[in-house]
This record gives sequence, C-alpha cells and structure tokens, in this order.
Amino acid sequence: MGDMLVKLWELPPLAPVLDATAAQGVVVRRALAPEKPVVLDWMRMHFPAWTAEVDAAFARLPVACFVAVRDGELLGFACHDAIAPDFFGPTAVLASARGQGLGRALALAAMHALEAQGYAYAIVGGVGPVAYYEKAFGAIAIPGSTPGIYDGMLRKLSG
Repeated sequence: MGDMLVKLWELPPLAPVLDATAAQGVVVRRALAPEKPVVLDWMRMHFPAWTAEVDAAFARLPVACFVAVRDGELLGFACHDAIAPDFFGPTAVLASARGQGLGRALALAAMHALEAQGYAYAIVGGVGPVAYYEKAFGAIAIPGSTPGIYDGMLRKLSG
C-alpha cells in the first residue's frame, strides 16, 4: 500500500456534498473534544487498528477528525494530521452505511480542512482503495512510497 498525492486546489466544492448527506439525515461535521471517549469506544468496536491515530487526531485543535452522524449514531469518520502533518486518514464508514456517499463527504471535509490550513497537497497514507482516490480526488500514486511512514511500525508485543 503506497501513498497518494491530492492537489487540494482542485478539490470539488464541499457544500453540495454536505447538502446531499444532510438530505439523507446525516450530518458530517468536525468532532468535538468531549466526544473523544464515545468515538474511541466506537473505534475499538468497529475499526480497532486505527484507534491510536484517531486518538492522535483528537489531540489537535481544532480536532482533526470528522464524523458522520445520523440520529445520534456514529456511522463513519475521517481524520487528517493523525500520523503526520498533511496526511489524510484513517477513514472508514460502517458496512451498513456504505454506498450513500458518506465516505466521500467525510474525506472531502478533511481534505478541505487541510487546504484551509494552507497546504497545497495532501498525502493519503497507505492507500487501500487506489481507484477510489483516483476517481474522487484525482489522486496520483507517489512512486517509491511503499511501505512509507508505516515501515517498521510495532504491531503488537511479543511474548
């Protein structure tokens, strides 16, 4: 899984995407600091491998994690600046809520936040769905970026 680069100055507008999710009863917004325990508990249940990075995103001000919420239920998340400055990710949507544009809305909100911080490009680290990022954001692969920032990462204690 290599990294990809996104030109932030070529992002699609955010407002129509947020309007489309709102029409489905879903609010995509920046998480609030007091929501950290709830989001981390949800992460441990649904996407445990990314809990530490989401925790790091909550350490930033403003919080660098966006959430998709319907009727008080957390459906997905997208973070930026979690593993390194100007990195997008991690991000995921519950399997039961996929196919509704929530992932794109979350990712686009985080990408626009990176642009607002003054970045010209965003790095999508350790990309799984390459075709998705190519289509959604015109992302291009960064040659020689495998294994990238995750090289040598401790996975679990032995013993």
